[in-house]
Amino acid sequence: MPTLVFGFRKEAGAVAVKPGKMMVTRAIIVMTALILALSIVSGASLVNIMVINGEKYQNDASEQQLYDSLVTAPRGDIYDRNMQKLATSSPAWTVYITPNGIKKLKADEATKVKEKIAEGLSEILELDYETVYSYCEKNSYYVIVKKKIEKTVADEIRQFLIDNKDLELTQYVGLDETTKRYYPNENLASVVLGFVGSDDQGLSGIESYYDNDLTGIAGRVVAAKNAAGTNMPFSYEKVEEATQGKSLVLTLDSYVQYTAEKYLENAIEANQIAERGAAVVMNVNTGAILAMAVKGDFDPNDPFTLSSADQEKVDAVTDEEEKKTLKSELLNRQWRNKAVSDTYEPGSVFKVVTASIAIEENLVNKNSSFYCNGHATVAGQRYSCHKRTGHGSQNLMQAISNSCNPAFITIGQFIGVSTFSKYFKAFGLTEKTGIDLPGEATSTYHKEENMGPVELSSSSFGQTFNVTPIQLITAIAAAVNGGYLVQPHLVEKKLDENGKTVETVSTSYKRQVISETTSATIRELMQYVSENGAKNSLVAGYNIGAKTGTSQKVAKIQATGDHYLYIGSCVTVAPIENPEIAVLVLLDEPKGDKYYGGVISAPVNSQIMADVLPYLGYEPSYSEEELKSLTLTVPDTVGATVEDAKSKITSAKLQYKVVGSGENVVRQLPEAGSKVISGGVVIVYTEEGGSEKVTVPNLVGLTATEVNEIAASSNVNVEFSGNTESGGLKSYKQSIEAGQSVDAGTIITVYFRDEEVVDG
Repeated sequence: MPTLVFGFRKEAGAVAVKPGKMMVTRAIIVMTALILALSIVSGASLVNIMVINGEKYQNDASEQQLYDSLVTAPRGDIYDRNMQKLATSSPAWTVYITPNGIKKLKADEATKVKEKIAEGLSEILELDYETVYSYCEKNSYYVIVKKKIEKTVADEIRQFLIDNKDLELTQYVGLDETTKRYYPNENLASVVLGFVGSDDQGLSGIESYYDNDLTGIAGRVVAAKNAAGTNMPFSYEKVEEATQGKSLVLTLDSYVQYTAEKYLENAIEANQIAERGAAVVMNVNTGAILAMAVKGDFDPNDPFTLSSADQEKVDAVTDEEEKKTLKSELLNRQWRNKAVSDTYEPGSVFKVVTASIAIEENLVNKNSSFYCNGHATVAGQRYSCHKRTGHGSQNLMQAISNSCNPAFITIGQFIGVSTFSKYFKAFGLTEKTGIDLPGEATSTYHKEENMGPVELSSSSFGQTFNVTPIQLITAIAAAVNGGYLVQPHLVEKKLDENGKTVETVSTSYKRQVISETTSATIRELMQYVSENGAKNSLVAGYNIGAKTGTSQKVAKIQATGDHYLYIGSCVTVAPIENPEIAVLVLLDEPKGDKYYGGVISAPVNSQIMADVLPYLGYEPSYSEEELKSLTLTVPDTVGATVEDAKSKITSAKLQYKVVGSGENVVRQLPEAGSKVISGGVVIVYTEEGGSEKVTVPNLVGLTATEVNEIAASSNVNVEFSGNTESGGLKSYKQSIEAGQSVDAGTIITVYFRDEEVVDG
């Protein structure tokens, strides 16, 4: 039977033929080609796996074998200047599910686990059942169900897992510890502090501006896991600790901030302010901001919730798109820092700057004479004085106190366009102040090449240009502090995670704008204004410098046709002989019956200064007239004998009235520590139960002396707010309405102001 040898038929009995050299060579070539082809295919496959898609396969392998979790770094704290916490981070937890672990179970068991997880978590976390169930079916080892839950909720989830241990839910539901931003004082300084988003990133205010400093370095936990997606005990684990972010110590003082916010909010309500208000308290020598108040504001713990009034506006809209747009606008409005991000025409407050320029250039002095007949005409443009009959002949001190526009138009023409523009820039009004807050607005003004005599005239009394409140108070600070333009700032120093100071912010002087001599004259002018023009700014026991202003919102008037659109403002400086504290208050669009800054804003300045100056350590020095209306502290007489109580009360320069026939005092009104006017009455009760009732008298429209007399005869006490010393000013409001029945000795706050003030 023939056989085949190397492709040749070999007949039986034939002699074998050896392959030739050519045949062997051919065979080697074929085999080499085959090996090479296989190598190329294998190599290409390896290149694809290891190089082209290497990272993908590596990640897939890591995802299957390792559990990599970020450990959130605590955000740095924010403190006020006295180390009171304004913002901090507290522990919170992220709830997660491992769906791929559930997929390893049998179908009926997996369904039971998913149903139980969806049922429990949806109830505890207040989520939709179907949503949670869908998370259980995702193709992933880690699905976040909810972030930043509180400890009480986390504890509920832990109990839920314990209660269902038969299903071994701990293999499929977990809690990762993280942090949650918390603002312990709720609304206090909210527009300054700002808030953070769900990822702890600063979204506004200090939180945004210093986000890189406040944000720490996240840690990591990398651990091996089994096929179910849960950590394996006694296996690989690597931990990188998180590093807390830097903490910030602000220049803000919580008490000063609270005081500014309290009186600003009262004024907004009393004067029906439509477009919010702002108040800034600044150290004129260092630029440190002690308070920056804006109302209405928000709670940074819940920044996406509108005020009840704004929510009503949203609810009244029926169209969903319009509703969404309006809500977004109102949210942004409540977050917006009016003191930094909004510009306005400063009005007559700016006359301080105009006077500074003219005095520095030796164009006028405090005795220079000006004549006002009720108007001024420049290049065919007529400007009226707020006093239509004119102020007649007046010197510079009287002109600024009278807030006479024609006089300052004349001063502006003396100065000239070039010089005015030079100083306008030198006072920092052409550029941002650089305050450490986001969203600082840019001023709008007449550039020198576009300014003519008409623009110069209106600019000289603070109209037809716009600046921010922070720009204006910084310029005023330069006018009174010896002439130095300082850098306003909110952060005093930065601390590391151990509380050690790593950076300190020092006072930064940009330049000297005017001389000390000119600055001293400006201080003298401003004190004259407070005592003769802006009387509502006065504070008993202190020498105050002031300037008020009222500006029309020209652009909005032209756009809407509503001519009753004003901003009333006032700036005060104290102690004026050696200034340190400046306060700027502005109220935007008052809808009440008063709108002049000297009437609606100056009392707020006075109230803030009255509380802040003694708190900061400035001792008052009272005149005889001021002593008559001085507020005194009520002594504690509870538990004392009647005779001892009488002695304590008379020693405090107060009167007393005893109710009952007992030997010891069991109750008193007003309570110990209350503030009442000198000569007030303390009602001491010597028996339990019952109280003497009196009817609140009408205390409006009276002088301070008249209020005292009526209050004493009615057995109620009064506390005065506002200036009561100058010119027989009358009361305009009382804290408890006349005719109400109250306990004898009740304290009624009576508010005084000069309602005849005008500031053109």
